[in-house]
Amino acid sequence: MNNPKNQRVLDRLIEGNRRYLAESRPLGDVSPALRRRTADEGQQPCAIVISCSDSRVIPESLFSAGLGELFVIRVAGNVLDKHQLGSIEYAAAHLHCRLVVVLGHSGCGAIAAALSGGGEGTIAAITDEILRAVGTERDPDRACCLNVQHAVALIRREFAEHPEIPAQELDVLGAVYDIRSGDIRWL
Repeated sequence: MNNPKNQRVLDRLIEGNRRYLAESRPLGDVSPALRRRTADEGQQPCAIVISCSDSRVIPESLFSAGLGELFVIRVAGNVLDKHQLGSIEYAAAHLHCRLVVVLGHSGCGAIAAALSGGGEGTIAAITDEILRAVGTERDPDRACCLNVQHAVALIRREFAEHPEIPAQELDVLGAVYDIRSGDIRWL
């Protein structure tokens, strides 16, 4: 970890996932009081999470986070283009988030589509990016990890010399969520 503060944020996310695994309902604070406070005082998320749009993958729930705690960017296959990179830049440079988590997941339809030959129309933009990330790998689990690692490397390169984001403070981690068990494996 580049930044000791990020270790505390990571520990918070890991503990949030433990609570998620132990509970039958979401634990994040979404109370009216917190809604009013974040409306008045703004957001101060502790981490940026890039995850798939899959309806079974809800980062706020997986990490037991409430309003204002995570800056979440969701896109099928957790692939990155200038829009997602711009969102990361905003959160890191202006909201001072210093931990970025790229969260893949088991059973990813975008990974499956890429491995089965790609997609048609605009879906091809997603599957082509996944295929660039996974190369010749055709095992879905390993491909998922390679896709996450590809995004982690891209983020690190993109922000290595950013004038508003000190490289020594920014940590970018990859993880994979198991949709069956609910567990998050950190890469």
